[in-house]
Amino acid sequence: MRFLKTHRFLPLLTALSLFFSNAHAQAETPRQIIAKAVLLEDKSDDQVALLKTLDASTEVASLLTLWKEGGIFLFEKPDQSKVAIILESEKDAADKQKALLLETGLPILDGEGKPLHLLASDLTAAETDSTLRETMKAVLDLSGLSSPDRKARLQAVETLAMEQDFSRIPLLQKGLQKETDPSVQHAFREAIALAQLKEDSSETKISACRILGTMGSIRSRDILQSLSKDSDGPVQRAALEALQKIALHLQKVNTFGTLFRGLSLGSVLLVAALGLAVTFGLMGVINMAHGEMIAVGAYTTYVVQCVFGAGLQVSPFGIALNLPGIKATGWFYDCYFILAIPLSFLTAAFAGILLERTVIRFLYRRPLESLLATWGVSLVVQQLFRLTFGANNVQVSSPSWLSGSWTLSDVSFGWNRVFVITFAAAIVIGVFQLLGRTPLGLLIRAVMQNRSMAACMGVRTQRVNMFTFGLGSGLAGLAGAFLSQIGNVGPSLGQSYIVDAFMTVVVGGVGSLFGTILSAVGIGMTDQVLQQVLGNPVLGKILVLAAIILFLQWKPAGLFVTRSRSLES
Repeated sequence: MRFLKTHRFLPLLTALSLFFSNAHAQAETPRQIIAKAVLLEDKSDDQVALLKTLDASTEVASLLTLWKEGGIFLFEKPDQSKVAIILESEKDAADKQKALLLETGLPILDGEGKPLHLLASDLTAAETDSTLRETMKAVLDLSGLSSPDRKARLQAVETLAMEQDFSRIPLLQKGLQKETDPSVQHAFREAIALAQLKEDSSETKISACRILGTMGSIRSRDILQSLSKDSDGPVQRAALEALQKIALHLQKVNTFGTLFRGLSLGSVLLVAALGLAVTFGLMGVINMAHGEMIAVGAYTTYVVQCVFGAGLQVSPFGIALNLPGIKATGWFYDCYFILAIPLSFLTAAFAGILLERTVIRFLYRRPLESLLATWGVSLVVQQLFRLTFGANNVQVSSPSWLSGSWTLSDVSFGWNRVFVITFAAAIVIGVFQLLGRTPLGLLIRAVMQNRSMAACMGVRTQRVNMFTFGLGSGLAGLAGAFLSQIGNVGPSLGQSYIVDAFMTVVVGGVGSLFGTILSAVGIGMTDQVLQQVLGNPVLGKILVLAAIILFLQWKPAGLFVTRSRSLES
């Protein structure tokens, strides 16, 4: 009778034992599971099975990365049993590191009860094979879904999307429910639809095709093309319809991307040409050293960056000079560019004033002589750059707030391009305000309109010339400060932009700032559109140059003709 009662409750006892054993297994921490897997060095299948039980987390990702990089070691205890350990990063005087038990994260104690320090070279690193590394990669990809960093989550979702593993659909749907960022939600929906294309159900495939077509998923084009060839009936039609929608979306992306790149290129030309519009357009001085004023601003930015960093050593004329650095980091280091902007203006303006006082002041109304003299000055300044900073280009790193981009409907808006557009607009507004609403601007306009009459009215024309040339050179320095963020800085940096700057000023109309703006934007837009249509950047630039030559044959004075008494006489 007692046996029957025991037999009746045997299933219940078995279920309870299984429950408590499972609860105990679930209670194991990620450290314990990974430590157990490390010790099973000769049983790869068991290691893979253990790793597959891990939940995605930051701790799991850091431990698996440490294992992949050889940072987990096998340590043999005095009783000859092995344990998995890791070493702290700090080293003592003997180059040893504190040993921590992987299972608990606590220090291993020696016979005296003190933390044990070991040499990494004396230990055996836990090994991995290709199967184990693939399993680690899968777990690491999943761990990115729970990362607090939006970029890490987005990258993890995009990685899973390209795998097209329909077994991940429940995990992706769960992540979609928790996600709050719109761009990551979009990536989740795209990944789910891509995975559904691998299911056997035709209805599921058709629904996924419609979703991808509505989203304009550029990433799914190749997959949908394969599906349209390998399938037939409703699935094939759904794939073809999705490809048509994606093609229309891609056309819009290319159009808006081309317009944005054209506007940013026009802004670069405008920033480079605006200073020349003052010195050449308003003063009538053909300054071939304008490109070197751009380089002065760029090198000023480089020097400011070095001062905020580790410092700078230069040897002009064999004289060793050492500029100490403040070794700033983080947001404080990123502030170097904010300081570099006004300093680049002031440095280039001072260089321009020095050039005007020593050379240009003797060559007004002598365009050929001023052209040859400033060309010689440009060669001298380039050689000074080589003697001071070396003949090789120097790298100016962009601050973090200029290094990223925004993506809107698959159109990428680089922060540096957005900055140059805003930067150019701010400079244009400032120049117009200076010339139209300040006493200095009134004097500049008076001298440029009729120098002799202004002198008769008591205007000190020599001083106005000096400040005007300094203004134009300072604007060139601002152009150099920004150009340092989109390319390397070298002695011949300015020569890359001097021809485009002159071309922009001449097409807009000599002396017309408004014409310079329209010319810069028009040339930039035309260049990018032709490159997009022709698919050949070199041919596009050749056609732009040919169009400018033909335009100047039709209107030699440019878009806007500046008339004044001095010009008409």
